[in-house]
Amino acid sequence: MSRTGKIALVAALCGLFVALAIGMALREAPTPSPIALPADGDGDGALPRIRELRRCRTLTLPDNACEAVWEERRRRFYRKDERP
Repeated sequence: MSRTGKIALVAALCGLFVALAIGMALREAPTPSPIALPADGDGDGALPRIRELRRCRTLTLPDNACEAVWEERRRRFYRKDERP
């Protein structure tokens, strides 16, 4: 293989690698799926809380009702209401 052929081959490979790198950089990242809250409650009036949580997700201003619902959700998640 001549010197000119080797240079052309190296240039073609470099071009291919650059094209692959650009393609990977411009590829769209997968969008994270939204957090799904259960549609049905757990039997103790959870459905109104879930509806309130869904409403609170869209708010941008502080809301006392939303803070209370989120605090209740955190308390239930960390099980601070369980008795020994």
